[in-house]
Amino acid sequence: MPKKAGVYSREMKLSAVHRMLAGENVSALARELGVLRKDLYKWRDNFRSCGPAGLRGRGRPRKSAVVAPPEARGASLPAASDAALATARQRIGELERKIGQQQLDLDFFRQALRLVGGRRRPSDGPGVGSSTRSSKR
Repeated sequence: MPKKAGVYSREMKLSAVHRMLAGENVSALARELGVLRKDLYKWRDNFRSCGPAGLRGRGRPRKSAVVAPPEARGASLPAASDAALATARQRIGELERKIGQQQLDLDFFRQALRLVGGRRRPSDGPGVGSSTRSSKR
């Protein structure tokens, strides 16, 4: 039976996450380690978003364990190639044009709805005539 809650080392969490990412059955892994499945999934998500640093324990980190952002450490992020940057900018332009077209469509349909709403006769209660003309001749 899995534990309710516990404090696990970073190495244990990292090992479990690597086993999950390798394709091991999560239920069997949880039983083997005595951990809740939801904790395994939480560790995996933290690992995917923050890397191994996302697997730290609960509570406030020690001052020595605090990691400065790469800009503060002087490390530069890997530079994107010019081709990838140009492709990304082109895609951004396409998406911005698409958003503009959708905004035009929304404005058109809002205006059409206002016009149609203005032509309808109000019905104020039971027994009042319908809001559209009768199809009878």
